[in-house]
Formats: sequence, C-alpha cells, structure tokens
Amino acid sequence: MTRPHLSQRPAPAVANLAEAPHIVIIGGGITGLSAAYTLQQAAQAVGAPMRYTLIERAARLGGKILTECISAGSGTFVVEGGPDSFVAQKPWAIELVRELGLGHELMASNQMPRTTYVLHRGRPLPLPEGTMLIVPTKLVPFARSPLFSPLGKLRMALDLLIPPRRDAADETLAAFIRRRLGREALDRLAEPLMAGIHSAECERQSVLATFPRFRELEAQHGGLIRGMLAARRRTTDHRPTINDRRPTAVGEGGDGSSVVGRHSSFAHAPFVTLRGGVQALVDALVLRLEGAILTGRGVTALAYDPAASRPYRLCLDDGTLLEANAVVLTAPAYAAADLLAPLAPALAAALRTIRYVSTGTITLAYRRADVGSLLDGYGVVIPRAEGRQVNAVTLSSLKFRHRAPEDHLLVRVFVGGSRTPEALALDDTALLALAREELRAILGIDAEPLFARVYRWQDANPQYDVGHLERVAALDALCPEGLYLAGSAYRGVGIPDCVRQGREAGERALALVTSREHTWG
Repeated sequence: MTRPHLSQRPAPAVANLAEAPHIVIIGGGITGLSAAYTLQQAAQAVGAPMRYTLIERAARLGGKILTECISAGSGTFVVEGGPDSFVAQKPWAIELVRELGLGHELMASNQMPRTTYVLHRGRPLPLPEGTMLIVPTKLVPFARSPLFSPLGKLRMALDLLIPPRRDAADETLAAFIRRRLGREALDRLAEPLMAGIHSAECERQSVLATFPRFRELEAQHGGLIRGMLAARRRTTDHRPTINDRRPTAVGEGGDGSSVVGRHSSFAHAPFVTLRGGVQALVDALVLRLEGAILTGRGVTALAYDPAASRPYRLCLDDGTLLEANAVVLTAPAYAAADLLAPLAPALAAALRTIRYVSTGTITLAYRRADVGSLLDGYGVVIPRAEGRQVNAVTLSSLKFRHRAPEDHLLVRVFVGGSRTPEALALDDTALLALAREELRAILGIDAEPLFARVYRWQDANPQYDVGHLERVAALDALCPEGLYLAGSAYRGVGIPDCVRQGREAGERALALVTSREHTWG
C-alpha cells in the first residue's frame, strides 16, 4: 500500500502573516519540497518574516519518488516505483537526509561483488574488473574479456595516443566516445550504461551536460585512461568502479547490511538509499513543512506586474487567487512553458526546446527457490544492438537489503525512454507478459511471480541534448525578477541534483524578498 501524504494543510496562524513576503512553489516533487524546506529553515534562522504556499496538481507529493510496501510470501517487499537510490558521490541528498534526522536509515548497496553485466549476443557478460565508468584501468582483465573483439580492445587502447580536443564546444556523448575509445566502446558500454542513465539517445545527448568529467579528464590528462589512472593514484580510498569486487566498507549493521553512519565516508559506496525506501525522504520533508501545502490543485494562470507590490498573481483551478513576491517553478519544462506563455513568450518558447521521453518499470517478486542460479551482481544492461524489448534489469533485493524477505527475490525491468518507446503503448497485462518473456530469455527466470507492479512515467524524463547548458543559461536570462526555474529539466536529473536545485532556488527567493531594496504591501 502506498504511504499516505498530507493532502492539504493551511498556513499556521502568525501575527501579521498576511503582510509578510509570500513565496509560491509550483510543484511538489523533491525539488519543490526541498525549496520549501530551505525557505522555512533559512527564514527561521534569521528571523525573517515570510510565508510560502506549495502547490501540487497531483493528489500526492513526491513526484517520481514512490515507495510501496507490499506483504507477500513470508514478509514485506519494499518496491520502488521511481528511483531506488541516489549517487553517494553527490552529497546534497545525503546532507538533507541527515539534516532531517534520518541518517540512521541510510544504507549503502549490499556487500557483494558490484558486477555489472552487459548482454552480448544474448548472453550476460561481466564488465572487466577495474572498469571505471566505462574506462578500462586494468590490463589483464580487459585483455581477457570476451565482451570486446581484439580490434575493439586495440581501438580503446589508442585513447593513450589520441590527442585531446582543445576547444570547449559541446558534442554528443556518441561523438566523444567514438573519438576517444571507438565504436565498440560506444555500442557495448557507453550506449547501454551512460545513455541508459538518462534514458537518452547518445547521438543527441550532451556530454558537457551529462558527463562533464569525461571532458575534464581529457583536458587535464590527455585522455580517459590516463585520467582514470591518475584519479586512482591520487587517493588512498579506492574509488567505486562499475565492477568493483570489494565489499562496501561504510559500516556493517548487525544483520549484515551496510549501514551509513553519521560521519561515514562514501568512497566505497556508489549508491545509497533509505532502509524503508526513498519515499521516507519525502515523508520526512512533508512532516517538517509548516507552510500551506495544497495538493490536487493546479495553477491555471500566472500573471506578472513588476510595478505591483506583489508582482506575481496566480489563479488556481478551483478559482483561488494568490499573490506572491516570488515564484519557484519546479514543474516539467513543457508545463512551465504553458503557464509562462502569456507573460514571457520567449521564455516559454525556450522551455519547449527541452524534449521529454516516457519510461516505465515492471517489478516482479519471486521465491528464491523458483528462479535457479542468478548473476553474481546487481543486474544487466542491454545494448540497443541486442534488439531486446527492455533496456535493463536490476536484481533489486541483491542490490539493497530489506527489499525482500529472506529466500525471496525482487527484480525490476526497465522499458521505454528513447530506446523502446513502443513498449509503453502496451496495457499492463501485455507489458507484464513482455517483461516475463525477456526475463526468461535473458536470465532464465521462468517462474510465476508472487506479484508484479507496473509503473509508468509519462513525459517524465527530460533530455539533455547537445547545447543544453547554453539553453539553461538562456532560460535564466529570460526569467523575470523573482521567478526561479528548478528541477530535473535543468541542472541534473538525479535526486541529489534536484535537492541542490530546490535548495538554491529557495535561498535565492528568500534573499530577494527579504532584501532592503525589495518592498511589499
């Protein structure tokens, strides 16, 4: 059953609250919630009078973060409908979790080989040990790997000799990988791994907006292999690799799970989650918020008058009118464009240049005894060239503990995006049948699942095409004073990046409305 959320909460009774600056946050995903929390905490810290209203069109808060706890078999399964974790090397989500008092709930991925498999000619093959991101850093495992042809291996090694690009212009991920490592590295590594993270087309995907570290390594060290080797030498902590066979070393719980302590290092943990699911972060934020929260309510019109004491006027779909000194807009770019078209047509037109794709996941639960032998790792990614109807498979309960009862298995299948958009045209019954057929072909799982859940995210994944950073800079320049854009469409799609954007937007909005130069009625 999905955890409940507060559906509507009035603003607290505070003296002269109506005269205080008012900030409206449109969108109740993790970005909007982070903005509201930051506004509240920062205003309280400096004693600034301020009130805010958060508006979410859906009936629930959290956006794509959705956790279900399902009783089946011998216990409870923790099923993630959206993201199941966040990248540990980006600190903003972990810092927020700890600030909310949930640090004891943080868990790193399981202490097991973190092998990633790639489907090649119908067989899951492990990436060579020592592969960092997509770059080989150990000669012997790479030379012995059947994943690449002898010519493909030679071409990847030429990265040591190819001179670096000297200009700072953007390029596609595909162009960059072909230039540095060759076609096989693109088809068998970068396309399923790197483009798959963004559900993107690597032939259109901006390398500067999605993997800027690649270009940084090229500029600083002359190539990717030299750069990764230098990074390995610079630190005594072993950086996580895609196929790091060392156990997670951030503290061990009494049940054998990897538990993140208050002062733990995350050098060994590529992914971190919360014991009860990622939605625990959303729930904790909602409980801490003291402003007005309106769900099941949409903004139908947004007007701007710079001469007014409260420049922004919002009309809700129930007829409610709100006036605001500033607006933090975290809705998808296309929804923001519709709202902004009357007051800022150039801004709306620029927002519409950000493409979106739809994605879906199918989660299936099994008795462990029914599925036979499994991969010694977290899952398998599937290159486009394999012609499969799914994009990747994650063994969720092997990746994180507490996702399934003992002697059970939780599997998640990914579809849609730029790779298999036609899959989302299927109804749930047909989509489940497709997932089961693919699991049978790829992993040999032929058992009847205990249960299955299908989650669809329509037009939910923004695409960072070449030139994305310039587009975002242009969007910022087109925003009227007091309007702040934040969310996955702009400066990062993951939970940590959305938290950071929300918090920064909240801080900027508060600084504006409390500045001496800004007045209100």
